[in-house]
Amino acid sequence: MARIRTLVVDDSALMRRTLRQIVEQDPELELIGVARDGIDGLTKARELRPDVISMDINMPQMDGITALQHIMAENICPVVMVSSLTQKGAVTTFEAMELGAFDYVAKPDGTVSADMSAVTNELLSKLKFAARRGSMHRLTGSAKRRKERRPTAAPLALSHRTISNALGYKAVALGISTGGPSTLMEVLPLLPKELPAAIFLVQHMPASFITSFANRLSNSCALKVVEAEGGVIVEPGTCYVAQGDHQLIVMQKLSGEIVIRTPAYPETLFMPSVDVMMNAVLGVYGQFTVGVLMTGIGADGADAMVKIKRAGGHTIAESEETAVVFGMPREAIERGGACVVSPSYAVAQEIIKSI
Repeated sequence: MARIRTLVVDDSALMRRTLRQIVEQDPELELIGVARDGIDGLTKARELRPDVISMDINMPQMDGITALQHIMAENICPVVMVSSLTQKGAVTTFEAMELGAFDYVAKPDGTVSADMSAVTNELLSKLKFAARRGSMHRLTGSAKRRKERRPTAAPLALSHRTISNALGYKAVALGISTGGPSTLMEVLPLLPKELPAAIFLVQHMPASFITSFANRLSNSCALKVVEAEGGVIVEPGTCYVAQGDHQLIVMQKLSGEIVIRTPAYPETLFMPSVDVMMNAVLGVYGQFTVGVLMTGIGADGADAMVKIKRAGGHTIAESEETAVVFGMPREAIERGGACVVSPSYAVAQEIIKSI
């Protein structure tokens, strides 16, 4: 099998050396070049036609965002952004995702990080997933749909139904990972603010990115979007975004009110965990739970989707047609945990139909 031809773009000589060592240690990857800034990176991308690019964001001459736009417009190859782990870094990273970047990896120590060991496996896996056949088609297609819908995007209409549980509303438990920030922009902005459901969202990302992520969603949605904080009483028409490094759990008080808890346990591979969140939501809302599992690496949430479906709830898995990484939803489908399989742009409608 041919090795994945990889180009590294970073203005720091230390980072270029570190990233070179990371790429060269993986037998599935072949380093075909390094570039010192966006202009150099774009020139080498055009000449070398790599399978995937690791792209820094903050660079002189031409930054990574501008270089990304050219690469996407010319349909060269998927790009993984390598971002500083800061609030400003989060904002620019989300801009990159909306412009078509495959995903991002956060530098552990900020702009320049000599120790990338904590994210080596993440970077390698994302470079390989990005280079897979079909990724570029999905990325450009999703970016085009978001661009077309943004000026006129309006929440979908609700059908008038009476929800028969004591609370008078349902719960939507939504799990997503790789490719999630951009994919969610095809879903949440289409949900009306009067949605008779509370949404519990787990997006795998660094804890320092969550505030910027929640604010970005809030500015784009009719729904109220907030970070999930312990002790907060759950209300319909609100999306609760799980905090980084904490689980998102709900519990019902003797008074009947449902409150959020954000413990740092159980410790799981992903913190927060989609499985933990979905199981907690199912434990409170039972058959009035709607499980949604979208793009992501691995199987987090797949087992919980099966439990939701068996309990009489409704489950929606993103289809391979649009999934940036068809990992988490595929696992749910193969285990029999999906009532509906839907492309990302139709998930909002499926959620409304299930309420």
